[in-house]
Amino acid sequence: LSPDCSFTCHYRCRALVRLDCSGPPGASDEDDGDEQVLEKDTNVDEPSEWEKTELDQTQVEQRIKEYNSQINSNLFMSLNKDGSYTGFIKVQLKLVRPVSVPATKRGPALQAGRPHTQGVKRRTSFYLPKGTVKHLHILSHTRASEVIDALLRKFTVVDNPRKFALFERSEKDEQVYLRKLGDDEQPLRLRLLAGPSEKVLSFVLKENETGEVNWDAFTLPELHNFLRILQREEEEHVRRLRHRYARCRQKMQEAL
Repeated sequence: LSPDCSFTCHYRCRALVRLDCSGPPGASDEDDGDEQVLEKDTNVDEPSEWEKTELDQTQVEQRIKEYNSQINSNLFMSLNKDGSYTGFIKVQLKLVRPVSVPATKRGPALQAGRPHTQGVKRRTSFYLPKGTVKHLHILSHTRASEVIDALLRKFTVVDNPRKFALFERSEKDEQVYLRKLGDDEQPLRLRLLAGPSEKVLSFVLKENETGEVNWDAFTLPELHNFLRILQREEEEHVRRLRHRYARCRQKMQEAL
């Protein structure tokens, strides 16, 4: 168990792990505090104003024309003959935990006389750079879960897609709102209804903090490791809170 990033693994696998425990670049206590102040999570069961809107074929065609007239790039939307449409969405990846990618090392054959080599499966964990964005070309009926799968494939991430969730981000009255999209929601449809403005609507990939974990599927050693990780995360969170309030208290005392 790493003391810096709480990564845990089997002791025999420790030599195979290449993990940067310095944390995501640019991360600081101040950033975490600002993020909590600016963003407000809303419930996935509460549909957005765009999700409630229904469009017929004529309205879809008109919306696409309006959308294409408002963008300053070549990321246009196109209407297909079957009534569907294609276009681009931009997704910002705001992951606070490291992701795993595959790494294969070729080792020599175990016995003489065997010319082939044996592949040893390994994983490398690292933090994605802060502010990483990706454009995806998708269909109008592409679901949010399929967007997550496509993003993970783009970055060759081998973690379970259920660990991640796609969020709808909007700004209103100097407040940032986040809403987790359901698996069957269609991001390109939301993009069309909201228009091209990133302030009105943007997409963010984050860790899926649902709490809906089947703990019975884990072994006792794994559960004990999870408890240790949770304890370390709790201690770190308390340390940051105490540091922030102590700093605020010091500034008040200096002002007095």
